[in-house]
Amino acid sequence: MLENNAANIAIFESKHRLMYQLQLATIAIIAANVIVTLRGFNDSTFFERYKFSIGGINAGQKERIVTSGFLHVDFQHLLFNMITLYFFANVVINWFSPTKFLIIYMASLAAGSLLAMFFHRNEPFYSAVGASGAVTGILYSAILLQPDMRLGFFFIPIPLPAYVLGIGYLLYSIYGMKSRVGNIGHTAHFGGAIGGYLLTLAFKPSLLVTETLMVFLLAIPIVLLFILERVGKI
Repeated sequence: MLENNAANIAIFESKHRLMYQLQLATIAIIAANVIVTLRGFNDSTFFERYKFSIGGINAGQKERIVTSGFLHVDFQHLLFNMITLYFFANVVINWFSPTKFLIIYMASLAAGSLLAMFFHRNEPFYSAVGASGAVTGILYSAILLQPDMRLGFFFIPIPLPAYVLGIGYLLYSIYGMKSRVGNIGHTAHFGGAIGGYLLTLAFKPSLLVTETLMVFLLAIPIVLLFILERVGKI
């Protein structure tokens, strides 16, 4: 009996370690963020040249759409994004593959920048940095793939279903975009979520049948955003 219990514990611990084992694709993304961010910390000219800037992009510097996603304002900003990526990257990789994970990550990064360009197109001095859009895309993809996950935060004592927090986060992002709450790129977060959502459905269209309710629920804040934009409320 004791031997069986020991074996079960060993299997559980092994699976637990594998769940959070860093994949090469995740290591590559984290390394790229750290290297580019450190360069930006030590070289303000480099930071200013490659951050997201409406004026710079309109002047022809299209690479800012991507490069800005690897820059961060400080270590806390970098650490929060990389920890979030660490917890959800394996969900996407295990369901798909490292290659598709990288595609979702980069596409979500670009989607975040493109949505920011759309909503701030008349603000030439608008600028932003950070991997939040790409990371939110991975987060939203993971939630769509595994909506039964339960997530908790320091200020929420009881873990909640992942889809509840995902929807709530995007609704808060809409509020943030409307009221300009804090020095946060809410638009990029939202764009990243859209990218992660659409690519996950493109890679696994069977979710439309197997997770119809989740697909519908996770689409609600996305549809709401564009309705509000259409009627001039955001």
